[in-house]
Amino acid sequence: MELISDFKARIVLILCFSIFYINIHAQDSSQVVIKGWTLGALPTITYDSDLGFQYGGLTNFYYFGDGSTYPEYLHSLYFEISRFTKGSGINRFFYDSKYLIPGYRITTDLSYLTEQAMSFYGFNGVQSVYNPDWIDENSVSYRSRLFYAHDRKIFRFTFDLQRNFYQYFRWITGTGVYDYRIGPLDLDRLNHGRKNQSPLPDTASLYDLYVTWNVIPAEQKDGGIHPFLKGGLVYDTRDNEPNPFKGVFTEVVITLYPKLKGQSAETHLKTAIIHRQYFTLIKKHLAFAYRVMYQNTFGEAPFYLQPYLTTTFLRGANNEGLGGAKSIRGVLRNRVVGNDMFLSNVELRAKTGNVRLFKQNFYFGLNLFADAGVVTRFIPFDKDQVRQNLESEGYVYSDFFKNNNRDQLHMGLGSGLRIVMNENFIIALDYGIAFRKQDGTSGIYIGLNYAF
Repeated sequence: MELISDFKARIVLILCFSIFYINIHAQDSSQVVIKGWTLGALPTITYDSDLGFQYGGLTNFYYFGDGSTYPEYLHSLYFEISRFTKGSGINRFFYDSKYLIPGYRITTDLSYLTEQAMSFYGFNGVQSVYNPDWIDENSVSYRSRLFYAHDRKIFRFTFDLQRNFYQYFRWITGTGVYDYRIGPLDLDRLNHGRKNQSPLPDTASLYDLYVTWNVIPAEQKDGGIHPFLKGGLVYDTRDNEPNPFKGVFTEVVITLYPKLKGQSAETHLKTAIIHRQYFTLIKKHLAFAYRVMYQNTFGEAPFYLQPYLTTTFLRGANNEGLGGAKSIRGVLRNRVVGNDMFLSNVELRAKTGNVRLFKQNFYFGLNLFADAGVVTRFIPFDKDQVRQNLESEGYVYSDFFKNNNRDQLHMGLGSGLRIVMNENFIIALDYGIAFRKQDGTSGIYIGLNYAF
């Protein structure tokens, strides 16, 4: 279960009251054209009893030149460095421009991501049982607060190129590499300094058990290096990329992961069709938006690549699901994982007005959303052999697996707030509630941008 600390809740309340205060005291003004360089920055301050304090920040530099393209920027440079005191961290640089090479859009990402407790709930949606009592210290069935987690480190480099070729159509091509390092929890580090709290017990996590039962093949358990090639087509009529009020944005993307000499991972292919559409309900004030996505896998993908959602290019530190901030809000992160997956989101988005503050243009937004997703083709494994393995060790099969032949819909419902500077830098706060107890309870998400 995702932990939402009192500390983070206080940050949420401070942001909410800040929005209210600014709306009361700032004067409305017409949009002023922004020129030159601008800076959007957001400090990172959260707390999790198992991961420690998160500290650091993110910065987004935008260059608008003489202002003739505003609100479209000429160059965007994004930097983020943040750490948890017990080892997890984000180190990321992202660059985006349509003007570095005239006629082409270039995006590149260089990141090193470490997670001491990466969420892992098994495969195939409802086929994998989630037991909240196992992570509840007050329950007689308690096993570990991090039973559904493992250690993960990723080095990532991506480079994508796009070019228009007919009106609203453009092609995309890209390449890059993912280097995954997977392993069990580092209990010594996670338990370090826990003077007044009970330590995490030295017990097997779900990841450990899946490795033992061969649900996760031995050749996949430690991760691997995966270069890739990507190509696709885009149809884009949006009036504003960060927060459209009208238009269509459709992607068809194919990503090939070739087999490397000396590695066990086989060549496999992922394809995705993503369609988004935006409708103006009240000019400049209210819009309706929806997204539908279908992703499938050809060949056998390693378990740690299965949550990754294929897209034109990365817009955040992670693009994983289903479940979490950018896919099904309120549902546990990566709760829904399969060979083929379907995702749907609908949002009602309101702008509360434009204000001029600190010599920058701001507006404030509210949104209501409903998210849903489902696995349409399961990741196969030998259930009979797994049953024999776990029962021989004294486990109960039904505590971990259901014999469902198909998944059920996983849903989240909620609302959010936005603070937007110069039409591009978007501070986002969402709160989502899961519909089913098997998918968790709720989640609070503080980050950047709209979900789609």
